[in-house]
Formats: sequence, C-alpha cells, structure tokens
Amino acid sequence: MFKKKHPWYRSRGYLHFDSPISFKKAQSIVMSCDRVAKHSFYPLINYQIDSYKVAKDELGKLQKKVKERPIAYASHVDSHIYAYYAWRLNTSYEQKIQAAGLNDNVLAFRSLGKSNIEFADSAFEDIKRRKKCSAVALDVSGFFDNLDHQLLKKSWADLIGVDQLPQDHFNVFKSLTRFSSVNKDRLYAILNISASNPKNARHRVCEANVFRDAVRGAGLIDVNRNCFGIPQGSPISALLSNIYMLEFDKRAKQVMDEQGGSYYRYCDDMLFITTEEYRDDIEHFAQEEIKKLKLSINVKKTEKRDFWINAGVQVCNKPLQYLGFTFDGQRKLLRSAALARFSNRMKRGVRLAKATQRKRNAIKRNRGLNERELYKRKLYERYSHLGKRNFITYSHRAADHMKSDAIRDQVKPLWTRLEREMSD
Repeated sequence: MFKKKHPWYRSRGYLHFDSPISFKKAQSIVMSCDRVAKHSFYPLINYQIDSYKVAKDELGKLQKKVKERPIAYASHVDSHIYAYYAWRLNTSYEQKIQAAGLNDNVLAFRSLGKSNIEFADSAFEDIKRRKKCSAVALDVSGFFDNLDHQLLKKSWADLIGVDQLPQDHFNVFKSLTRFSSVNKDRLYAILNISASNPKNARHRVCEANVFRDAVRGAGLIDVNRNCFGIPQGSPISALLSNIYMLEFDKRAKQVMDEQGGSYYRYCDDMLFITTEEYRDDIEHFAQEEIKKLKLSINVKKTEKRDFWINAGVQVCNKPLQYLGFTFDGQRKLLRSAALARFSNRMKRGVRLAKATQRKRNAIKRNRGLNERELYKRKLYERYSHLGKRNFITYSHRAADHMKSDAIRDQVKPLWTRLEREMSD
C-alpha cells in the first residue's frame, strides 16, 4: 500500500547536510518543475571501505588483495528529487525496453523479481540447450566513472522525446555530472562529530551558515570537472547507466538475433552466446560498438569459452564465470573466490567477537562479576544456515534453484570452519 501511494519516496535516517523531510514536504518540492530547476544540490558525502578480493596468481594460488570501494550518498532532499525523476524516467525506459524486445536481455537495476541466481542459471541453461556453442563474457572498464556527459544528456533527451532537456531535468543532470563531494572523515574531524556516534541528538551535519563557513570555506568540497563520470550512490545513477546503454543493447540484440545467439547484460557485465564461427567476431563487434560510447572493454576480464558434446555429455575448454557462478557444461558452482572471501570475512567476524568478549570480561572481572561466554547468536546469524540472509542461505537458494548438489558440497565445510573458529 505504501509503495503504491508514492513509490519514489523513502525515508532515510542517515546524517547529512539537511534534515529528513516528510512525504508531503518532499512531494511539494519534486512535483514543482520550477523548484527543481532552481534547486541547489548539496555535495555528496563520501567515504571508502576496504573490501577483500581473492584472486588466483599465475601459479594458481589464491592471493588476498585489498580493494578500496568508494561509497557516496546524497542529502535527503536531493535523494528525493533523484528518486522521483528516476521513477518518472523509468516508465519511459521500460516502454522502450518492451518495444525493443529487450526485456530478457537487460538484467540489472530493473524490477524483474529475480536475482543473480536466476540470471546466471538462465544463461547456463541457454548454453545447455545449445549443446555446441561459444560464450563470450566482456566487462566494461570503470563503467560509471567513464560515462560521457554529452552522450548521457543526448540519451536522456531522446528517452523523453525532446531535443533539449527541460530546465528541471537539466538541473538534475548537471548535479550528477558536475557533482561535488565531501570526504566524511575530514568533515567529521572539522566539525568534531564522533564517528562512532555521529547523530548524538543531531538531525543534520551542520546548519547552512556552518556549511558555508566551515565546509565550503575550508575547501572541503571536491568538484568533478571532467566531462565524464557520474556518482554511483544516487537513486538515479543505476537507471541512467541503463539509459546510456540503450542503443548499444538494441544493436547487440539485433546482431545476436541475426546469428541465432543470445545477449545478456548485467550492468557492465556482458555475455554473448553464439557459435564458434562468430565467437571472435562478436568480441570485435562489442569492442567497436562500446568505443562509440567512449567506453572500453577490460581485456583482462574477457572470457571466451567453447562448449561441445563429448561421450554424450557437455564439456568446455574452461569453465565460464558469470555473476558469481561458474559452469563447465555439467556442474553449476559458486566461484571459489567468493567462498574464500566469505571464509575470510567469517574469520575476521569471529576474531572481532572474541576480542570484544575479552574486553568486556576484563571489565566484569574488575567489578567482581561473572564472565560471559562468547555471544554466538549473531555469529550464527551472519555466518551459518541459521541466519535469514547471508552468504550461506544465498548459496542454499542457489543450490535449490539450480538443482546443484555441488553447491551444497562447496559450503558444507564452512559450518565446521565456523565451529572451529569459535571454539579455538
């Protein structure tokens, strides 16, 4: 009922340069073209988190690498404006998708009621049906960071059927292309905001006058002065990336239809299923077409896999990796890197829980209180099948949908590993 009333509105509780506003207040802003056209957007607040990526080296050994993942989020009013315009644009976009017959080709950032599990399984089943075929998996380099502003503006205008963006649309576009941002750590340090308890009776980071003097005045604001790149953290960015790729998607589907093949795109991951005859041609086609969008293919991540029937079963020259899974013609599996990453995350979580337990028990001893054993409930919820939403339950859903006992065999040892980590 709530979503039907206003599908674009969502209350956000985080701290930003403005305070949260009600639906009524947000509605009065977003539905006024004049107010949106004149609206001054606040900088995004950004920070980075370390994610641990596991990859094989040249000798086939797993290597753990730390990858910095940028996170950015818009102010409350700005987020409502982005969400409202995304909702409006999405209606036109979905009409274009249906008209072009792309409903089963463009997978990411759409309300399809499916997850990576269903998308990957559908592609693997496509390969199984063909028996003898080739798969070409391509990855776009730095996707959001390299979207060309002029091409994006044209795609946006084409979608809504105009030659020039109306002022309200243009102001939203400008805020996303010439976006500004403030680093959260520096911001909190200057304003003496506690990182562990930032709200502390606050409704916003600071008042407007403090923003002018202490934030803008201190030179904390960084502005994107490039002619390319949009932030990933806004409620409209994902849709804009799909709009940007619309003509490419149409062309790719057309070419694959002519060959009797299949085309799938999940954000910057593209998968072409064709015959061995056209395998190299498809790679060349994608590279040339993507150049027209001023983007490039990451050749290091390109995969070309051949599948054929041998002794009555489907085999391949090397398993295909797609959306977190692998397929060798017979078995559907989780990527080994995903398992290793989860195992490392589980170990760090248990060690942190133990460190917290030791610290609290030291305080209890000093007070003459009884010590407590390791609090295991949260650990089980996060790292075992006893939780509702975690990697293990995701894996079990994948095993059920893909009818893959091999996936269950992959995650079985993780329970023993968790028990061992907690008992050591």
